[in-house]
Amino acid sequence: MSSIDALPRLLASDEPPPLVIVEGFLGGFGNILQGAFEKHLNTDCEGRPRKTIFASSVGPVSSLHDRACELFYALMGGTGELPVLDYGEQHAIEHKHRRFGRNNHCGLYPLWSRERPLHFLGHSLGGPTIVKLQSLLRQGFFGIHLRPDMILSVNALSAPFRGTPLTYVFGESTTNAPSVRQFSLGSLLTKAIHLVAYFSPLLPSISSFYLLSPLDMHIEARHLTMHDITLKDFFRQMWRSDWGESRDAAPYDVTFDAADEREAEGTVLQDGTFYRSYVACMTQGQHEIQAATLQSYLLWPGLHLTSRAIMSFDYPALHPPPSFVSLPVQSHSTKPAKRRNNLNLDLEKASGLWDLSASIDKLSEEYFVNDGVVPMFSQFHPHHCCQTRCRHYPPNGIQQTDIPAVESGLWHVHTIPNAHHLSLLPAWNGTDGQRSFWEDLGRWLRAIDAQVSHQP
Repeated sequence: MSSIDALPRLLASDEPPPLVIVEGFLGGFGNILQGAFEKHLNTDCEGRPRKTIFASSVGPVSSLHDRACELFYALMGGTGELPVLDYGEQHAIEHKHRRFGRNNHCGLYPLWSRERPLHFLGHSLGGPTIVKLQSLLRQGFFGIHLRPDMILSVNALSAPFRGTPLTYVFGESTTNAPSVRQFSLGSLLTKAIHLVAYFSPLLPSISSFYLLSPLDMHIEARHLTMHDITLKDFFRQMWRSDWGESRDAAPYDVTFDAADEREAEGTVLQDGTFYRSYVACMTQGQHEIQAATLQSYLLWPGLHLTSRAIMSFDYPALHPPPSFVSLPVQSHSTKPAKRRNNLNLDLEKASGLWDLSASIDKLSEEYFVNDGVVPMFSQFHPHHCCQTRCRHYPPNGIQQTDIPAVESGLWHVHTIPNAHHLSLLPAWNGTDGQRSFWEDLGRWLRAIDAQVSHQP
């Protein structure tokens, strides 16, 4: 995979749109991981130009807004008089950090435009990051001349579009997010991030020592290093983190509160953009780990434990209750539905007449089946199925057949059984399932390219 620090490569006009990989929470391994990703993505090229893969670099613990901005400038480079990342004045004021981040003199793909669009693949939090990027493009955040259809396809793997219970298991408050329980796993992780950030000026630069790329926190706009804060302030942050307990951080963005806020703002499916989500499942029902996944237990024992935690998660403990407990069981349809008027529901909640436990009992297995990190329902797409356009395919894993005519402006949802959160990305392990996934993704992207090339 191409490095984010590499000089931009100007692709020939006959080369297909590249694929940009966006890693998830605590990602940053794109510069050091090698594998046969491109080989299997281009398996069926048959003499046609091969598709290039770029591994983008975004903050591994940054919020969705910040990650989307970091992704844009990583691809385009500086677009104004100064080649510097701009998080937006209003956002910076609201969340109390600098408006400008690192310099981006050299973007991965500075020719990115409607005429030269890009495919995107987001793993885990990378999926919502791409959706957020398209939303900012639609708003004209980066300039009115840049449009959302610059994103040719959004492909998501194990993406927590609607949040995950795991953030609460690790320490996020179930009643007062984004507060974090002291000395929880989440609290300890936050302290470790503060340690890395504070001493980062003493570390070699990422460009000169690429093995440190997972420690690149993209903190240029934050007051976190020894050059920005005193030792006293550092210890204060170690005790109670202003960043870690803010709404401008990745842990909060995967809460159900944050997902509900995003869905209340609305998510538009762009005509001309092709959406596909891959739903990984390592469990069957609410109580069984799939046999094929048990074989990898020794390699990923942590995922076995977190999967159990999600299967037994106590949804009634959440306050305010997430919106999905008031909606009907997922209806897998291609037709959009009108948004439900929740006025009566809100009145019931306020008056104490609403029975959360009864609503939780009606939740289907999709809210408990998971990949070790994200429950199945959250991997589908943003919004409940009755509030968006989607098409769900039989859960038969990756198909080895030709892909039919593709359709833009709706989510194509594919379930991959016997797969956990790390089965297919970010590391290359060479399993049959991983090879099949990349070959299928390549056929899907080529089908999109062929359809777009025949449009007038």
